[in-house]
Amino acid sequence: MKILSGNSNRPLAEAISAELGLPLVKANIRRFADNEIFVEIRENVRGEDVFVVQSTSSPANDHLMELLIIIDALRRSSARRITAVMPYYGYARQDRKTASRTPITAKLVANLITHAGANRVLTLDLHADQIQGFFDIPLDNLYAGPVFSKHMEETLANRNLTVVSPDTGGVVRARAIAKRVDADLAIIDKRRERAGVSEVMNVIGDVKNADCILIDDIVDSAGTLCNAAVALMEQGAKSVSAYVTHGVLSGGAVARVAASPMEKLVITDSIQPTKEMRVAPNLLPLPIAPLMAEAIKRISEETSVSSLFD
Repeated sequence: MKILSGNSNRPLAEAISAELGLPLVKANIRRFADNEIFVEIRENVRGEDVFVVQSTSSPANDHLMELLIIIDALRRSSARRITAVMPYYGYARQDRKTASRTPITAKLVANLITHAGANRVLTLDLHADQIQGFFDIPLDNLYAGPVFSKHMEETLANRNLTVVSPDTGGVVRARAIAKRVDADLAIIDKRRERAGVSEVMNVIGDVKNADCILIDDIVDSAGTLCNAAVALMEQGAKSVSAYVTHGVLSGGAVARVAASPMEKLVITDSIQPTKEMRVAPNLLPLPIAPLMAEAIKRISEETSVSSLFD
């Protein structure tokens, strides 16, 4: 087994390799003067089981193209099996036609990865479970829920917890975590007028005097989370925190979170945190390297991955 890192999140790849006790494969990934990407694998990978760690985070197109070229280089170097380890699967929010003459880009990305030569994919908290069906190769979708629930048990013990889904689409995810930490469940009913803008309409459930925990898979502009936090406090919540898997946090999202009523926003390091995110007072990164490393080990040894979440 060998681990190779792209440039999207090298600290995470290094943490995974440290967990597994394996050095990263030496590779030269650079750009020509016109920004074309060039990849050269600097050691023998013939017959090897190679895992490529690369989130397709911002700049999404560059990191996606880099992943495709790495996979092609490995395939032409006679690697036995290539697994694309994508802690954050970009374009996942474009998983269906939302209007006439619009693409399903999540499916297009799946096709690109498959045709580039990947044999399987490992990812974390897909935005929509049906994306698994976009691939004609095996895909293992990990869940951050156990990591979140463990952190809650360690830091929020003896609190009156209520887990809150910020929209109706995330109820299944929130319910699973509520069950793990033995907490009540509430739901935010919101109306989205256009992409990136949300308006909180109603809180379904009793949150009075509760320590509310918002659960979501992606935080981008943070408008939904911040509006939800305000609505929960107005309904009498004692405190509001949030646990979100993928911290995209584009534009002024970090400042928006800092100015919100949220005590803290916990995100995984599936996307490499920016300097602004690292110094934010109420942003807390949570490492996922142990989870990813264990899944990689099990895939390589052909043992069960799903039993990680039993």
